[in-house]
Amino acid sequence: MTFRTLTRPLAGGAAMATAIAALGVPAAPAATALPVESHRPSTTAPVVIGHRGASGYRPEHTLASYRLAIRLGADYVEPDLVSTKDGVLVARHENEISGTTDVAQHPEFADRRTTKTIDGRPVTGWFTEDFTLAELKTLRAVERLPLVRPDNTRYDGMFEVPTLDEVLALVRQEERRTGRRIGVYPETKHPSYFDGLGLSLEEPLVAALRRHGLDRAGAGVFIQSFETANLRDLAQVTRVPLVQLVDASGAPYDLARAGDPRTYRDLTTPAGLAWIATYADGVGAHKDLVLPRDAVTGATGEPSDLVPDAHDAGLLVHVWTLRDENQFMATNFRRGADPNAKGDGYAEATAFLDAGVDGIFSDHPDTTVMALEDWLAAADRSA
Repeated sequence: MTFRTLTRPLAGGAAMATAIAALGVPAAPAATALPVESHRPSTTAPVVIGHRGASGYRPEHTLASYRLAIRLGADYVEPDLVSTKDGVLVARHENEISGTTDVAQHPEFADRRTTKTIDGRPVTGWFTEDFTLAELKTLRAVERLPLVRPDNTRYDGMFEVPTLDEVLALVRQEERRTGRRIGVYPETKHPSYFDGLGLSLEEPLVAALRRHGLDRAGAGVFIQSFETANLRDLAQVTRVPLVQLVDASGAPYDLARAGDPRTYRDLTTPAGLAWIATYADGVGAHKDLVLPRDAVTGATGEPSDLVPDAHDAGLLVHVWTLRDENQFMATNFRRGADPNAKGDGYAEATAFLDAGVDGIFSDHPDTTVMALEDWLAAADRSA
């Protein structure tokens, strides 16, 4: 895989000022921009990201899930990052862990069940920030969606909660085994919340990348977040590409907390994308933003303008998340009426590739890899 150099644009200039003014908010400060190496391949070949590993086949965010994603052909694996009480970054989709570990079966931790306010919402359960790493290592992972993926429950109780360092070590090991570049795509979860606890995620993340020789241009790393302020801060201290996640509804929590009226939808307008381009290298878009569904039939129609608009702003577009089960698909990709049955994930992946995306997050990376290989072969034949 080859890479081209991309320099983050600075805020400022007539065109940028016009774009920012259209949003009705001040432009980001024109701080020193770092040259970064974009992971947009010069061949424009899209990439496949193992979403929480190969979470369609193994309990998510386990070393077994990441290892399988790599062996199924994923170009990147995605560890979501939260902090322990003693400041160690571990891979969990949420800091509340009752649905992804066996913590409820540990009577010694029963008194740690509590309710907290996370990003403005009350959440009840057990939280990583209330456990030391040593305590967390006594827990075991379980399947988060047992009714949807009952086959995965056979692995309940087998795997530990991995640290970021363990994930990075696994990737290096798999690179040596396979002889190919394997990327890492960490997401910082609830960064404002963890900042408020004195457990900032960004500093230990960058430190871990540096320990493993990955805080450099072309290292095979993306960092992503649903918030904006932490990405803007990271843009000043790391050379790896940054990706602004955008959902189909709602708003970045840090903007909402600051009284900024912009929503995720606002950030996908040309003006919003121009602002994102001042600090990030790509957008990680909810798939419905790229292939909108008909409100009546639930089927996808023509692609939106998001991909070409993002490309015009110099941004990559990675979509999330493709899953093979019917219930997670638009109606035109489903097979039969059983929501847990496998739909046509191959056709869904192909539709997003046809829409021009630069990468796809997938719970079933083998399906997406197969679609990508065939799509590239068809493109070569028609060239």
